[in-house]
Amino acid sequence: MRIAPSRSRTLRGGTAAVAAAALVALGAVPALAADPEPDLGVGTIAPVKGVQPGSSFSTPLTFLNKGTEEVPSAWVTYSVSPGLKAEETHENCTYYTIGSYDEMPASNVASCKIDQPLKPGVVYGTAKPVSLKALDSAFRDNLRVSIGVHEPGPDDGGSTEPVPGTGDPLTLVEKGPATDADRTNHPEAYARADVTAANTADFALTGDEKRGKVGEKVTATVKFANKGPARVQGLPDQSVTTVDIHIPKGTSVVKPYDFCEVITKTHYRCGTSQSWVDVNGGESYPFVLRIDKAVGRTTGEVSFTGQERPFDRNAGNDTAQIVIDTGKDEGTAGSSGSNGSSGSTGGSSSTGGSGSTGSTSTTGSTGTSGGAADTGGSTTGGATPQTGGNLAATGSDSTGPLIGMAAAAVAAGGGILWAVRRRSAAQGG
Repeated sequence: MRIAPSRSRTLRGGTAAVAAAALVALGAVPALAADPEPDLGVGTIAPVKGVQPGSSFSTPLTFLNKGTEEVPSAWVTYSVSPGLKAEETHENCTYYTIGSYDEMPASNVASCKIDQPLKPGVVYGTAKPVSLKALDSAFRDNLRVSIGVHEPGPDDGGSTEPVPGTGDPLTLVEKGPATDADRTNHPEAYARADVTAANTADFALTGDEKRGKVGEKVTATVKFANKGPARVQGLPDQSVTTVDIHIPKGTSVVKPYDFCEVITKTHYRCGTSQSWVDVNGGESYPFVLRIDKAVGRTTGEVSFTGQERPFDRNAGNDTAQIVIDTGKDEGTAGSSGSNGSSGSTGGSSSTGGSGSTGSTSTTGSTGTSGGAADTGGSTTGGATPQTGGNLAATGSDSTGPLIGMAAAAVAAGGGILWAVRRRSAAQGG
């Protein structure tokens, strides 16, 4: 499912419309027909594999004027994902970073003015390969190259201030007349190649611990973090990973995290807000829980699910727990009394009489009130009704009828990701 265009795009479109109207009002006469754009192509770029973080590598680039007219000059732009940067700069290029926006991650860009003519039907290549460096965070990265006759802009992501290069200019040299194979190998004015580095990333989960009494609400927050050293780019339009959160027994969910899928009443599955996660980035998943029953310290398990993570070699932090200290179940403790008389008195509670008076809990006849609680007299004895606790117990993950619901949620896949973005866009707007 696609998300709506960003607010910045809408605003820019509106600004352009106003500007066009202003030109008409001033008597500007638009051209009846624009000159056709030159037909330029970028050669297919071979993938780069096994790069070591911190090392440099280079790749040759080729271009072709597929038209019939000479192009007097051109702009060559190459951009890389955040794990890479330009190793060598050129004096006829400017360098800047475009921030992430919508579903697009950040990118480091080099925009180069090529002040030399490109003859029709001739293949050109860079005088020497473009040199790039893999940063410590390099892992699943990419290189994108384009050619055109107009200076490119930063688009909706905005950019840092362009910095001019200082090295020898980036120039093109003739490689020879284009063959049919060359024309096939330069299909578009844009090309992309994957760059993979031999790196690892440590995905970690952190649970939470809270304390409360029956009837109280607590907020437990589960956290997912990427401890690096690699930044991880996942599949387009899908969560980088998913997290299974199981609610502790004796509690029920008052308000789940908005962007988590319900599997059962005690089991939720949460995704990520983008298809990538930066080093030290991640997600937080707060859940508001109500304590329905005093069962002492109760735990709910948290774990990763979904995509395999062969890059994550530390399994020690792949699971966590939500721990809720619900207090002592006084009724249960009393029924097993510390002395024999207390236990025998509890047995006499089958008449229900001891539960009808609130005095049993204050006179020291704990066993009597405990027996009443076990036989259903807890509501008249002053304790909170246990309907929430019973619901949580019956909604355990082993419940057969709910397995189908879990399968449906798994099939939703990247839908978790887009739900996060839609809600984030709405709140930001």
